[in-house]
Amino acid sequence: MTPSEIQSIKQRFGIIGNAPSLNFAIQVAAQVAPTDMTVLITGESGSGKESFSKIIHALSPRKHGQFIAVNCGAIPEGTIDSELFGHEKGSFTGATEARKGYFEVTNGGTIFLDEIGEMPLGTQARLLRVLENGEFIRVGSSKVQKTDVRVVAATNVNLLNAVQEGRFREDLYYRLNTVPITVPPLRERGEDIYLLFRKFATDFAERYRVKPITLTPDAQQELMRFRFPGNIRQLKNIAEQMSVLETDREIESRGLRRYLPQDQSSNLPMLLGATADGTAPQGLSERDLLYKVLFDMRRDMTDLKRLVLEVAAGAARGDGGAGQAQELVRQNSHLFTNVGSNLSVTPYDGGSRLGGRPTESAEPFILNAEPADADYVDDEVQRVEDITHETEEESLSLEAKEKEMIIKALKKHHNKRKYAAQDLGISERTLYRKLKQYDLE
Repeated sequence: MTPSEIQSIKQRFGIIGNAPSLNFAIQVAAQVAPTDMTVLITGESGSGKESFSKIIHALSPRKHGQFIAVNCGAIPEGTIDSELFGHEKGSFTGATEARKGYFEVTNGGTIFLDEIGEMPLGTQARLLRVLENGEFIRVGSSKVQKTDVRVVAATNVNLLNAVQEGRFREDLYYRLNTVPITVPPLRERGEDIYLLFRKFATDFAERYRVKPITLTPDAQQELMRFRFPGNIRQLKNIAEQMSVLETDREIESRGLRRYLPQDQSSNLPMLLGATADGTAPQGLSERDLLYKVLFDMRRDMTDLKRLVLEVAAGAARGDGGAGQAQELVRQNSHLFTNVGSNLSVTPYDGGSRLGGRPTESAEPFILNAEPADADYVDDEVQRVEDITHETEEESLSLEAKEKEMIIKALKKHHNKRKYAAQDLGISERTLYRKLKQYDLE
């Protein structure tokens, strides 16, 4: 497909931008449009996936047929089968008459199933039959009906992960993913961000009868550095806010920053071991990273407690332990980062309290506390040994911690798996698999 043909499609469907990834997605949509192949459009929320479904329908032989867009995530689970496949009179409470579903109404046309990842498993089985044989059954009926509908699906989630977690049928995924189209997020489209901003600013200036907003060169760079987690929808909202609220029609970078949420800017700290886009590396989930951070904190606290006790015990004995204590502090200085000025070293007469002599080579000291007597020192030395023993036996296994959390969740909810799974943030099917894996059934 030539660049002029791609540009013609952009003008026809109101698509603005020249990013190579955007042009490639348009080219794939135009090439697959004349066929009846099922298409799966993936992309973040607000990136413009529905525009590509309209391109596919308008350039196909079905362009004179009906086009219906259905948001699967917006339809309640109890009624989605009726909406898609229809129902018979009296099939459920409130069904006072028979009703045609979207697949029956759009016979000969195209149906766009947005947020396909939110579709219930039972409905997925019905959809698979439509894709395989062109057959469906109304709710409350036993009569098989035929339909000739082209399905274009879209999702903003990773369907492969949903398959692994048991939330999406694997056979349906491969049936939908005949031709994949990836819509790039706005942050990866470079100068397209400013082109879109100018378009929105002009549109809102006409709507509100004001002078269009313009950005200084510094503000343009600031705008293109922003991550835009809400993609085109977020950029459009920002342009509308500025068109209405700003009295100065030329905006500098400082004025622009008032409209860019700071917690969504591109200079956020990255996760440990994260990739260049700030996401967790493959094979390591955010929960695993959280476990690692918590284990590191616990280990540091244990080390710090042991160190403080050794320092206190050595200083109290007055037998040269103070010098060793000072060396311990120097060797473990990383444990005292961000402690502040409250940490101090206080000298005292170690011999007067314990009946011994103060050393001449090094002055005994403690950290903001003095031991009361020798028995106290013995107790603290024993605690040091206990803490050291605890540290050596501490398990950093993620599997062990996961098993422990599953057991706690089951006890909390009296072995009711549904509520335990919700508390753990996983599906009931995943919990069942984990119970078998850890032999907890």
